[in-house]
Amino acid sequence: MSYCRQEGKDRIIFVTKEDHETPSSAELVADDPNDPYEDQGLILPNGDINWNCPCLGGMASGPCGEQFKSAFSCFHYSTEEIKGSDCVDQFRAMQECMQKYPDLYPQEDDEERENRSKDLETTPTEAAVAKEEKGSS
Repeated sequence: MSYCRQEGKDRIIFVTKEDHETPSSAELVADDPNDPYEDQGLILPNGDINWNCPCLGGMASGPCGEQFKSAFSCFHYSTEEIKGSDCVDQFRAMQECMQKYPDLYPQEDDEERENRSKDLETTPTEAAVAKEEKGSS
């Protein structure tokens, strides 16, 4: 026998094997392209930034949200030859803000930075070039 019970904020639903074997009677609603709540991705059809996109991980809100929006907008709309090269001040302001909130925006520690640096120093391409140079001497 299937049943449902509430425990605090949680709803616990028990179903039988027969319930799972019965085909679903749910009706699918066709996607409405004009639905303002439909997830549109990071960039909206009109080219604007979708600040509500879950892909931003909440960066657009919080204590440094405005700095993030400023830096990200600058980069998105940048027309410089090296995209975003005109946004250094905005990214610096965002970084300075984030450093004030280390619990919300953790920085990588020295060990992680060192390990990553070592990984970059010994990329497969560099190792192959070094091996090739040894062999040709």
